[in-house]
Amino acid sequence: MKILTDLLPVLLFFATYWFTRDIFSATAVAIVATAAMVALAWIRHRKVETMQWVSLALIVVLGGATLLFHDKQFIMWKPTLLYWAMGGGLLIGEMAGKNGIKAMMKEQVSLPDAVWRKLNLAWVGFFAFMGALNLYVALSFSEEIWVNFKLFGGMGLMLAFVVAQSLYLSRFVEEKS
Repeated sequence: MKILTDLLPVLLFFATYWFTRDIFSATAVAIVATAAMVALAWIRHRKVETMQWVSLALIVVLGGATLLFHDKQFIMWKPTLLYWAMGGGLLIGEMAGKNGIKAMMKEQVSLPDAVWRKLNLAWVGFFAFMGALNLYVALSFSEEIWVNFKLFGGMGLMLAFVVAQSLYLSRFVEEKS
């Protein structure tokens, strides 16, 4: 359910764009949807995760600038800044002796500390790559291609990375007899 609420603003952005062919309408919908998801998280759990706040701040600031200045480049930078914020947060945590991936996944899987470190650094690298790739697509291709990449390319690469990560982690999972 959580993944659906995280993806809903992206899906609504995409649907609005393809229905209207207007990035500004799609941006307005994404701002409202993201604010609604954060509000819903607060109402249901009395807690909002840090990355939800970061995502809301980025969509409000960059989406707002997109609408205010009628310049799509602001919204096209949003995924890059979000990816880099996530990767930067994981890297800063690692440097401070805290592993963000372990903190999120330790209830689901038990791994040696060296594996947690590799996993955390792999996510840092993945987010750095994704941010750079988004910039490349946003600056080198048409708006339509960027919108398609945002949904299909970004999610496809994320899925491929998670599958690769799962295959790597499967070597460390102990079966209960």
